[in-house]
Amino acid sequence: MTLREVINQDIKEAMKAKNTKKRDALRLLTSAFKQIEVDERKVLSDDDVIKIIQTQVKRRDDAAVQFKAASREDLVKIELDEIEIYTPYLPAQLSDEELSSAIKDIIQKVGASSMKDMGKVMGSSSKELAGKADGKRISECVKSLLK
Repeated sequence: MTLREVINQDIKEAMKAKNTKKRDALRLLTSAFKQIEVDERKVLSDDDVIKIIQTQVKRRDDAAVQFKAASREDLVKIELDEIEIYTPYLPAQLSDEELSSAIKDIIQKVGASSMKDMGKVMGSSSKELAGKADGKRISECVKSLLK
């Protein structure tokens, strides 16, 4: 069963359980899938679906920060609830220790020794750790290791 089929099944279950928050959040997600399919004229793979979910989570997170700055706690809660609904569909994120260890290995592979080599490390890290760690976390870890 593909990830998209799982999400569609969860929408049906949310409808049966009258869980409107989950139903609406997942419908927004499927709407984003359909938009990409129409715009790019392609059938989405599980990797594409994961990237879209990650994008949606990042958007919700950014919106929550903006709403918090504007003292709109009601809207912050809505955004955080949606993130909570989307998170189970994403692959498990690496812990800080695992991320640091993986980036140390990548630094050794590319032969990086200073901040000048950050681009090489980021390129390799982004490919190898795609879906397992957020780009912002990767960047912060690379900076701390290449000081």
